[in-house]
Amino acid sequence: MRLTGKTVVVTGASRGLGRATAVACAAEGADLALLDLCADLPGVPYPLGTAGQLEHTAALCRKAGSAVLTVRCDVRDLRSVEEAVALAEDRFGPLDGVVNNAGIAAPSGRPAHEIGEEEWALMIDVDLSGAWRMIRTVGKAMSARRSGSIVNIASTAGLVGYRHFAGYVAAKHGLIGLTKAAALDYAPRKVRVNAVCPGSVRDAPAAEGRMLAEIARALDVPVSEHEETFVTAQPMNALIEPEDVAAAVVYLLSDDARQVTGTTLTVDGGFTAR
Repeated sequence: MRLTGKTVVVTGASRGLGRATAVACAAEGADLALLDLCADLPGVPYPLGTAGQLEHTAALCRKAGSAVLTVRCDVRDLRSVEEAVALAEDRFGPLDGVVNNAGIAAPSGRPAHEIGEEEWALMIDVDLSGAWRMIRTVGKAMSARRSGSIVNIASTAGLVGYRHFAGYVAAKHGLIGLTKAAALDYAPRKVRVNAVCPGSVRDAPAAEGRMLAEIARALDVPVSEHEETFVTAQPMNALIEPEDVAAAVVYLLSDDARQVTGTTLTVDGGFTAR
């Protein structure tokens, strides 16, 4: 129970990595503020999380014994982030951890010069600036208390390039840079900032929107062939399970990682080791 007595905020908590992270935190004793947009975004070709899915995540966490608050939050909007954090603090008191998981992978399937300006702006706004807005909102209070852990969910796309995904790659590289800079900003105040870089994570069920499947369609390749490409690209010959990523997040939130800051913990089956 490494997170007993701690309150953790998880963005993008309705499904996938967000749900797995929330459930793992609950199993370790944390109380949780679960945030999600609970709506689709124009320009994103797959369904995003719903209010019903967010409540299902909450139910799973409550079953594990956690107190849970659910909040609709748009990480593109600073006021929305500030209001969500205020609600969490009103309910639980000071926040101990934040997991910046909210993100999109709107596939372009095109070279960089063919990406539209709106598509580019949306990717950066959600995947990079959204994490910055949360850090901006919680950083002052955590610094004043000289305690806190922030975990940004990046990607192997933050470490290497992927053809035809310039916007996503740029956002995730930027997120790793933000992680390192913020870690140095807050280290003297004992607030830790780290990133987790998942490899190709197994999809959510089709009913919840399958990101790998939608990317395959954007690239005009068979879904099974596309997923097999990701499997064979990872030396351990398997897609990453959401629970594997969640375990890394729990470690970074916990006091076991009290001297770990500014790092990227890669969960990719050896993909970036080659």
